Amino acid sequence: MNSSPHRLRLFIGLPALCLPIAVAGCSSADGSASVVVPRPGATAAKLCRNLDKVLPSKVDGLSREDPGPASTLTAAWGSNAIILRCGVAQPPKMIDPKVADGGDPDAVAGGVNGVDWLMEKQDDGSYRFTTANREAYVEVSAEKGRDSSSVLVDLAPAVKKAIPTGIAS
Repeated sequence: MNSSPHRLRLFIGLPALCLPIAVAGCSSADGSASVVVPRPGATAAKLCRNLDKVLPSKVDGLSREDPGPASTLTAAWGSNAIILRCGVAQPPKMIDPKVADGGDPDAVAGGVNGVDWLMEKQDDGSYRFTTANREAYVEVSAEKGRDSSSVLVDLAPAVKKAIPTGIAS
């Protein structure tokens, strides 16, 4: 019974220790964007590395400025104005029947230049787009107020070239 108080202290202490580490991981000394790097399976990771090789140097007139930590699974343009993450998990709304029926005001399915996307409005008014009907999920976040149609138009050729149509695994 003497071990219970020690376990309780360890349980309380571990989250308190992790919080500063998690917060530090989200900030950057030079002001550049920081994102969580996805952890896809081997097939999706290979497709994402291929995508990284063909991504445009400019999107919506903004130059590419990759976020930290450095990874071929992430890219950014204009610091944090546009962020791409490849190999993300399928968004829950992608299989929500309300979205397919047009009954969800915050999520809409559509296509841009041969690439299908799920558009989700975020709480802060920005948008997140995730590819559909591709062998790997590619997520693109655009800051509030950015013309997302031009972002998707600029990214569509690279997605079509590197991520084949099909079902992501």
